[in-house]
Amino acid sequence: MKKRVFDPWEVKGPMNYDKLVKEFGVSTLKTLPGIFNKELLFRRKIVFAHRDYQKILESIRDKKKFVMMTGLMPTGKFHLGHAILAKQFVFYQKLGAKIYIAVADIEAYNTRNQSLEQSRKIAIEEYITNYIAMGLSPKNVEIYFQSNRSKDAKKANAYYRLQNLLARHATFNEFKAVYGDITPGKMLSSLLQASDMLHSQLPEFENQCQIVVPVGIDQDPHLRIARDISKRIKNPMFTQLSSTYHLFAPGLKGPKGKMSASNPNSYIALTDSPKEVKNKINRYAFSGGQPTLAQHKEKGGNPDIDVSYQYLKMLLEEDDKKLLQIREDYKTGKLTTGELKAYTIQKLNSFLKEHQKEMKKAKKLVSKFLG
Repeated sequence: MKKRVFDPWEVKGPMNYDKLVKEFGVSTLKTLPGIFNKELLFRRKIVFAHRDYQKILESIRDKKKFVMMTGLMPTGKFHLGHAILAKQFVFYQKLGAKIYIAVADIEAYNTRNQSLEQSRKIAIEEYITNYIAMGLSPKNVEIYFQSNRSKDAKKANAYYRLQNLLARHATFNEFKAVYGDITPGKMLSSLLQASDMLHSQLPEFENQCQIVVPVGIDQDPHLRIARDISKRIKNPMFTQLSSTYHLFAPGLKGPKGKMSASNPNSYIALTDSPKEVKNKINRYAFSGGQPTLAQHKEKGGNPDIDVSYQYLKMLLEEDDKKLLQIREDYKTGKLTTGELKAYTIQKLNSFLKEHQKEMKKAKKLVSKFLG
């Protein structure tokens, strides 16, 4: 049996989300306002759990200022798994949120041994360009690098000063309890991430306001550290962070884990060609079907472990009735694995064709997002 690895830097092995909800002490998302039905990630419970999300719903309802903060680890290709997060912050931006996006180049340097120059190149060419292509607007957004927060000295000083203020209120035992294996580099990265999540509330930025941080549940340890430390600081005062947690897009080879940018055969990149998509889905996409066609016709397949179906559910098939029909036909054996894969390939290539057109336009707009 493969050893399960689950921390903010690596995820391997089977995912039991119900167990993780209990283990981390988060709450499952209940009924949301009608406007959230416009985004399938909320409608289909891909975003499934939260901490203190009611405060964000109240800010949206009352049209009060709020911030959505996220970060990106610039260490590989932008893939479908990353698109799940990008769709969320585009949605929040449309709801009126100020968007803060941190490029974790210091964390990549400390935990992945990657140079700052390489991180900048990957962040711009892979992540920021894809964000713009997916609909992120330059209005009301700040994208910055941890190594170079701002050209405004007052803002930059406030950000790095906060990291040091946070350090006073944390202990080594606390880091060990939350992360398990811990190094000085990981501790520094964690404190800088806490500064990323909290600093928009400083007077140099937005002042006190509600902040939501959407993440995969593997990133929750960072949230717990930031929330716990921020309670102990009296000057400046912070409003407690809210967070949401989304399901992982499964890697091509099966539902036990998430897409990994370090393994090209585990993901669909948003720059993949139609030929690459067809090859990856047909050759590598884990099937929930039976071993033989005859058995499949008799017993049906399992869409809950079928990777092609999961991609349709999470990102590609907007029509709920169509998705339900695919699910039922697959379970009864009316729809074969080959047919399901063929439909997924068609939907993927249609999506990527349009997205890649937008990427060409986006490359010309990057400078508007980096100030």
